[in-house]
Amino acid sequence: MIINKRATRLITMVLMLLVSSVIPAQELDPVLKDLIHKGLNKNHSIKNNRLEAQQAKVDQQMAKAVFLPNITFNASYARLNDDITFDDATKTLLMGTQKLIIKDAIGLPFNSPFPDNIPLQQPANLQDKDIFKSSVDLDWVLFSGLEARNALKASKHKEQSLNFLGEAEKDKMALQIIETYDKLALVKASKQVLITTEDFLNEQAFYVSKAIENGLATPLSRKKIEIAQQQLAARKLEFDHNNIMLIEVLHQLTGETKINLRKLEPQLTAFSLASDFSVAKRYEVKALEEAEKATNYQSKMEKSNFIPKVAIKGRYEFIEDDLSLLDPQWFVGVGVQWHVFDGNTSRLKSRKTQLERQKFQERIEEAQEMIALSIIKAELSYQAAQQNTIIVKKEIELANDTYEMVNKQYQNNLSSITDVLDALTDVEKANFKLQESYFKERRAVADLLHAKGILTY
Repeated sequence: MIINKRATRLITMVLMLLVSSVIPAQELDPVLKDLIHKGLNKNHSIKNNRLEAQQAKVDQQMAKAVFLPNITFNASYARLNDDITFDDATKTLLMGTQKLIIKDAIGLPFNSPFPDNIPLQQPANLQDKDIFKSSVDLDWVLFSGLEARNALKASKHKEQSLNFLGEAEKDKMALQIIETYDKLALVKASKQVLITTEDFLNEQAFYVSKAIENGLATPLSRKKIEIAQQQLAARKLEFDHNNIMLIEVLHQLTGETKINLRKLEPQLTAFSLASDFSVAKRYEVKALEEAEKATNYQSKMEKSNFIPKVAIKGRYEFIEDDLSLLDPQWFVGVGVQWHVFDGNTSRLKSRKTQLERQKFQERIEEAQEMIALSIIKAELSYQAAQQNTIIVKKEIELANDTYEMVNKQYQNNLSSITDVLDALTDVEKANFKLQESYFKERRAVADLLHAKGILTY
């Protein structure tokens, strides 16, 4: 009979669910892996984190650049209201001295009058009123008092911390995509169960119609089937809406086109999980540890403000004519800067940074405690999901056996159509529960791998 053929198909589908392939916990669907990689490339938080890490790398280059010489070219023009000259008394003294030198040079006595035919040179201006300068300056730090060295190390640890935070963000993103993908698989599997149930209802409707024609059933039986078909249509509409929503979420997470996402046929399969895999340090803890190290070196950098700093200073003037009588054409010098007391500013900054470091230490301990708790929770969830899968498989066997028995009884007028519909509903629910159990099992495994820091994708 047609009913028996449909029953055979249902049993076949159930057996496929019961013996669904079991894959290693770390082996993900290649399609899912591709979606995860696309999501990681699209995620804005991961991109921002990557940019912040690049900024920390630039900070390192800036710390190193402190020891590179700074060379500056300068040019300026100024006009004074008048030339800067010696006062009259000084001018008279300079002119008298010039006469004495000349008379001594030509052999005239000290008291003899100065010859009128010998010109005298007027004293030069201290500074001409038109001033044009062009020069090059050199500033070169030889020793920064360990400030640059500590700043460099702080930036390196900050970069590492940001890199680890980026990896932690990737794990969260991967978990979100895996969960959404599995939800889509659950919807697809549930829809398939509904289609099979719909086929059975159609066959039952055909059987009841024939029975009514032959006087073996009442129109009330057909009404009950019609109600069951309407309820099934409502469930199908609900799953269609869920499918649309999950496609939208995957599109937003991964950037994959909706057309390609609609073509996906994900499957829920049970995970096998080895009991001897190791536990790795989580990226969140590594990020906090690196941040703690960065604050330590930042504190040292602030303390190093009291260490003397040594630098070279130099200048060379290209235009000598516009220099004053007191300006050198070039000079080179070595200077020392030593902050002896800065109003406790550096000490207080260092103290504040040390307190920040203690906060990171507390956060590390808290994170480790929470991770240990999440591992236990995930292990218990996994064990519960496994046990639930075993129970649901037994329920499916019972539901199918019951349906076959009730269906045969109905055909022999030993039970009502209501009993058949109830049995069919139990089969449908049992198959739903198996898919949900697989979903929970996969969630528990993913959470456990993430908690132990060994999630790969």
